Amino acid sequence: MRVVLLGTAAGGGFPQWNCACELCTAARDGELPSRTQECAAVTGNGRDWWLLNASPDLRAQLTATPALRPGPGPRDTPLRGVLLTDAEADHVTGLAELRGAAGLKIYAAPPVRAVLAPARAALDRYAPWEWADSLADGGFVLAGGLVVTAHPVGAKIPKYVPAQVPPPAGPWVTAYRVEDLASGGVLVYAPCVASWSEELDELCSEADCVLLDGTFCTADEMRGAVRSGAGQAAMGHLPVTGPDGSLAALARHRGARRVYTHLNNTNPLLDPASPARARAAEEGVEVLPDGAELVL
Repeated sequence: MRVVLLGTAAGGGFPQWNCACELCTAARDGELPSRTQECAAVTGNGRDWWLLNASPDLRAQLTATPALRPGPGPRDTPLRGVLLTDAEADHVTGLAELRGAAGLKIYAAPPVRAVLAPARAALDRYAPWEWADSLADGGFVLAGGLVVTAHPVGAKIPKYVPAQVPPPAGPWVTAYRVEDLASGGVLVYAPCVASWSEELDELCSEADCVLLDGTFCTADEMRGAVRSGAGQAAMGHLPVTGPDGSLAALARHRGARRVYTHLNNTNPLLDPASPARARAAEEGVEVLPDGAELVL
């Protein structure tokens, strides 16, 4: 199984267009590498590729990745579909870039499919897609020899969902376990995690690689970086540090390759010279650049 990290930043990318925090300024000055919004691609055979989320930066990400280039026919593409972890804007708006590509299959949890109904109808006018329940009993098999199961990890409802409308019931945020039938390699993909659970612990215990939510390094970093911590606690992301943070949880799973993704523009992990990055490295947890490829 091959996994390409198409993008590794949280919503807004890095640098964020309207942010002049220290890290974003350093990125604009060329002192830190820029990052596009989080998205990945996975394949079991090198021919059939599946996207893990669809970021607003998807066009540029696909263009920059040789394995995902179209051909050999004028409209042939190696993309077979998309697995959505949630309905957040930075994970679904890239679907519009794929409009007109016939035969794609989109997997998502029932609440995500329900809230995207207007977008689904619009996209189907360009070319019909198949929309499937990612939480179906027994999981599902992807072209290329991959077996996938989805697992609830959060209940955060996107801000664009009207408050006066009763939201669809069910888990809004999921993680994916992806297994390669040929190699036996197991990937756990969880870019949005509200809190650590026994189920997530079990998933990580059998994984060869974990791509995990690294949005915020600390629970109050936005207050220090942009003088506003309002709403961070409700954003649905477990911080990296702290006694209940993800770094402490990942310490129990040293047998897996562990990589942080979905990094917010305020996160000191973006700076290779920061104490935060050094601490993660000491624990054997990586922060990789856009375009990095993992082989399981």
